[in-house]
Amino acid sequence: MRMLTLIFAAMTLFGSCAASTIEPEHDSATAQLMQKYDGNGPGASLLLLKDGKPLVRRGYGMANLEQHEQASPATNYRLASVTKQFTAAAILLLAEDGKLKLDDPIRHWLPSLPATTDKVTLRQLLSHTGGLIDYEDLMPASTTEQLNDNDVLRLLAATPKSYFAPGTAYRYSNSGYVLLGLVVERASGESLPDFLRQRIFAPLRMDHTLLHVRGGPEVSHRAYGYSEENGVWKRTDQDLTSATRGDGGIYSSIDDLARWDAALYDDRLLSDASRKLAFSPHARVVGEPYPASYGFGWRITGDTLWHSGESIGFRNVIVRWPKQHLTVILLSNRNGPEPYQTALKIAQPFLAH
Repeated sequence: MRMLTLIFAAMTLFGSCAASTIEPEHDSATAQLMQKYDGNGPGASLLLLKDGKPLVRRGYGMANLEQHEQASPATNYRLASVTKQFTAAAILLLAEDGKLKLDDPIRHWLPSLPATTDKVTLRQLLSHTGGLIDYEDLMPASTTEQLNDNDVLRLLAATPKSYFAPGTAYRYSNSGYVLLGLVVERASGESLPDFLRQRIFAPLRMDHTLLHVRGGPEVSHRAYGYSEENGVWKRTDQDLTSATRGDGGIYSSIDDLARWDAALYDDRLLSDASRKLAFSPHARVVGEPYPASYGFGWRITGDTLWHSGESIGFRNVIVRWPKQHLTVILLSNRNGPEPYQTALKIAQPFLAH
């Protein structure tokens, strides 16, 4: 029954694509908002879903400047921190399986961490309230090779300090989500890429989405990241922190993310209880540009569930209005502009007042 539901949803989503329409004035407004991405520079892919149907589904600009490959709905971008909602979903699936508990101390799964983390729980890492030191701040100045997850674990294992007592404050933590990815492996007995593929991507038919690791499967239809320097676009696809996984390593397209969005409305992947946990406010976001609370891998602002993703050469955002059954996904392979406000403006004409 679940597979039939998935197949029907996919047919509804993409079978109706050619028939989907958008009012001319809205089309013109969207084109104007996306003009900065169009042309011969690094680009973007944009999806606007209303009631499960794509009203806008297209690419702008270039996915690969060197090969002059255009961006399209099938282009796969490095999601950066949009990855965190998938890592959180993996933890919730393992909790449903009885393989772990959200209130397990992180040291139960990663005993090499210092005793100062005794009271840090998986639940706190999911909501960025664990107080762990950012691994970016622990990297030796002499670092020349990309950090992997085990490098992050070693850095944290050698760091007995923390920002605050667990559960007492909020501070966005890539360290926490790297550790959560390692917990998925310990609890499941599978590698993180395999677990995500078997339990999330394959069941949802996200056939071109993967957690990219060096030496693993190549990313198909890959967008490469670029940064503008003195008016010239320079490829800046990877840096020293681009090889960690649970905090930002997934590549996906707007087409595959449409299937992810559809799955968040029902229990085809996560139970009602798990989705409620993911979408409930567990902490008030501080120190960031936009007011929000934080769930598990999602920011919550008013009626919206959203998350941005930013790494060298990539800027992404997914914004969902579940009550309105409206979603905007904007993925880009450039260091600017920041896409959140653009996504909100694109959605505005379609929100019921």
